[in-house]
Amino acid sequence: MKFGILKERKNPPDRRVVFSPDELTKLKQQYQECMVKVEYSDIRVFTDSQYENQGIELTDDISDCDVLFGVKEVPIENLIPNKSYFFFSHTIKEQPYNRKLLQAVLEKNIDLYDYETIVDANNRRLIGFGRYAGIVGAYNSIRAFGIKFELFKLPKAETLSDKEALIAHIKRLVLPPLKFVITGTGKVGNGAKEILDAIKIKEVSVENYLTKNYSQPVYTQIDVLEYNKRKDGQVLDFTDFYHSPKEYVSDFERFTKVSDIYITGHFHANEAPVILTREMLKANDCRIKVVADVSCDVNGPIACTLRSSTIAEPLYGYVPNEDKEVDVFHPAAIVVMAVDNLPCELPKDASEGFGEMFMEYVIPAFFNGDKDGILQRAKITENGKLTPRFSYLQNYVDGK
Repeated sequence: MKFGILKERKNPPDRRVVFSPDELTKLKQQYQECMVKVEYSDIRVFTDSQYENQGIELTDDISDCDVLFGVKEVPIENLIPNKSYFFFSHTIKEQPYNRKLLQAVLEKNIDLYDYETIVDANNRRLIGFGRYAGIVGAYNSIRAFGIKFELFKLPKAETLSDKEALIAHIKRLVLPPLKFVITGTGKVGNGAKEILDAIKIKEVSVENYLTKNYSQPVYTQIDVLEYNKRKDGQVLDFTDFYHSPKEYVSDFERFTKVSDIYITGHFHANEAPVILTREMLKANDCRIKVVADVSCDVNGPIACTLRSSTIAEPLYGYVPNEDKEVDVFHPAAIVVMAVDNLPCELPKDASEGFGEMFMEYVIPAFFNGDKDGILQRAKITENGKLTPRFSYLQNYVDGK
């Protein structure tokens, strides 16, 4: 088995990588029958020499590798026929801008695996960069508040070395008694929680959060049944919500009346109700000042997310009464942070964490006959066709 680590070629450049030099060294030690090549790159967060110093082969030609690992989409002209590829393809939700990519994958007889499709037998995602999106999102929410109200200035996360540097900078601040609400209890939500816990912001129950005033910053983290309710008033378990999202409406307004900063870490299904509506934001008693939309679904469940923002320009203002984008310092503006590639701001930490998860959950499948079905479930294309699990993409591929 020969693995190849790809140079990232998509713009804007992404400095992340699937495996750090240390993780590749562990891989070679653990699976001695495995060979590894790394494509030269001048943008990767780990330098070529860091790989070479660990005895890993650097090359301009990875065409003899069996399995190729990248992070972002591989440009069509760089796809090598008859190989297996792992990368975030952004095709499984039928994204129009990547239809040609999936068509090319099929034409070139490539076996495509998407990191989003790597799941266990219960369909739970096993790996991803979500934790680091949550970490940077929480940091950026505090930074946005400081900018909006001209209270303090934090450096951009991308200028700092790692998570600990982010925490060190926020710890120096004396924050007013803000209330933070986090939606979601998965990797993204827990990444945000990790930052708030690290700077000693107190976690409180939903009931206390909604009813009490505090002299210090506090936060609450809520799951789907705490910000959605059934239209008929029944109180059922979360499986009912997942199976019947159309039967629910948002119950988030009670949080908008008491929250200063909202950090989104939820997963939002297509048929689930809008969480934060324009009507909630327009209400006279809405207290929200910053929305850090880490999930960043444009025209999705967060009404003020009119567009994704960028690492270079992460913030914009939103005026609910006019439903339009304005300057952050507009007196009626809610600040929106909707960067859709937040883990890129912590490329070293994100790459190391991702590689550790990949080593634990995926690499063994290459050497144990895929006994747990990890690879089989994740495979989108095989022998020039969609696999049965992803046959729903056929109309998308056909342009229908």
